[in-house]
Amino acid sequence: MGVVDHSAPRDWVDNAVRLIDADSQRSADTHLLRYPLPVEWNIQLYLKDESTHITGSLKHRLARSLFLYAICNGWVTEGTTVIEASSGSTAVSEAYFAKLLGLDFVAVMPRSTSPAKIALIEAQGGSCHFIDRPSEIYAEASRLASQCNGHYMDQFTHAERATDWRGNNNIAESIFQQMTLEQHPIPDWVVVGAGTGGTSATIGRYIRYRRHATRLLVVDPENSAFIGGYETGSAAYETGMPSRIEGIGRPRVEPSFVGQVVDRMVAVPDAGSIAAARHVSEVLGRRVGGSTGTNVWGAFGVIAEMLAAGRTGSVVTLLCDGGERYAGTYFNDEWVRGEGIDLAAPTEVLESFAATGRWSA
Repeated sequence: MGVVDHSAPRDWVDNAVRLIDADSQRSADTHLLRYPLPVEWNIQLYLKDESTHITGSLKHRLARSLFLYAICNGWVTEGTTVIEASSGSTAVSEAYFAKLLGLDFVAVMPRSTSPAKIALIEAQGGSCHFIDRPSEIYAEASRLASQCNGHYMDQFTHAERATDWRGNNNIAESIFQQMTLEQHPIPDWVVVGAGTGGTSATIGRYIRYRRHATRLLVVDPENSAFIGGYETGSAAYETGMPSRIEGIGRPRVEPSFVGQVVDRMVAVPDAGSIAAARHVSEVLGRRVGGSTGTNVWGAFGVIAEMLAAGRTGSVVTLLCDGGERYAGTYFNDEWVRGEGIDLAAPTEVLESFAATGRWSA
């Protein structure tokens, strides 16, 4: 038989991996903030502050993993144009890594995407490709990649497999290492939302791998299909409607969502997410995004359960990104009213919890 040899010089690949690793080496780990709760509760709440990444969000970790995965699989090489279906933080972070490697990056997004988000992507060196029908975003990203002989990164398929869930300083390992000297080092709960499903898959797998007693709660905003898919056991479950809480919630159950590692899911009303984002912002003295509000709404609920049961312990959730990106939406009273959202009832729930530890949502 003849010999077929597809090998090629790996100089570019070697340097690309070095550049990404060097970028990670220059970055300190993100902070684990202790949220102020009454001392007499003897329950601690921690927020893993992912807004301190250089691209400003939790998606920086995902983008780094996706690029390493694609490069090491031979999908991205010198000169490859990288395509992603994203109008948010993932596109911002992927544009950053593409620029670091000298690659062109194109984010496929709805034409209705806000100018502020477009500006963030372009500031990192990316360009934007607009579509009129949001439901066509996946197909258009794939078509565009084929047209330019590029690579469709496809975060919603590859997020759960691109991250080394056993360690390598993933977000789960980082949380548990940072908790080691706390009063209750093994959290009773870790609370996260799901956008791709990659973060919840990583944390859920790590908990089992390390044999921790921690349980994983995934919070889901209005219109998202994840909780419906979880309840029915159907990976084909769809709502066909977009989430108003950016970064989490999807109109379909994405391939990277691994419901089998999730212990509980809770639906969170958008009014609750926004009210909680504002509440946490006031407490911390800095703005946080809507997905952080969703996370904290779920965390407060399980803390109230623990208090009612007379239990002590700790809960960890994520501060996914800063609220500066949402000055025109979640922190804009006119926008909130225009969406038909009334914050009065959820604000009362949050204030009552802070005062009494009881959860009346």
